[in-house]
Amino acid sequence: MAADGPWLVVGLGNPGPEYAGNRHNVGFMVVDLIADRIRGKFKAHKARAQVVEGRIGPAGPANRRIVLAKPMSFMNLSGGPVTALRDFYKVPVERVVAIHDELDIDYGTLRLKLGGGDNGHNGLKSMTKSMGAEYHRVRFGIGRPPGRMQVADFVLKDFSSAERKELDYFVDRAADAVECLVLEGLERAQSSYNS
Repeated sequence: MAADGPWLVVGLGNPGPEYAGNRHNVGFMVVDLIADRIRGKFKAHKARAQVVEGRIGPAGPANRRIVLAKPMSFMNLSGGPVTALRDFYKVPVERVVAIHDELDIDYGTLRLKLGGGDNGHNGLKSMTKSMGAEYHRVRFGIGRPPGRMQVADFVLKDFSSAERKELDYFVDRAADAVECLVLEGLERAQSSYNS
């Protein structure tokens, strides 16, 4: 594996302004913030995605090449664009990171892991079907729907006003966790950010 090969960091979400603030789009929010940090602007890529190429980390040999991506297919078809980008940039699957919403952990809680199941998440299901399961996940907790609300309705709703008060902080923390994962490895990132 080339030491200077890029990492592919994918925010999962749905394209279009009507979905921008949805819980399901928190992956987009995190990659948008990382793009801001490296002063990158997303551009259309032939793989049906928006991408930013850049570097993160300190100046010199310790920094890493990174490709940030937002698939422009809908969530349940994310695997096609992600696999096309992986092939285009020649990224081994263990250097692919998916950032996604996670129902089974409390709002704002992060869990980082390598591989595993999709837990009913359609974006992960599509990625795993396209390229196997051995990619990294940064799971951003959104909690369970209240009362009898259907999961599909819950994930396609915007964060509540109470949640929005802390959303910037949690998105910032998730971006930090992604950078730590790429620069220092999974164990270090897990010990720092798995709450």
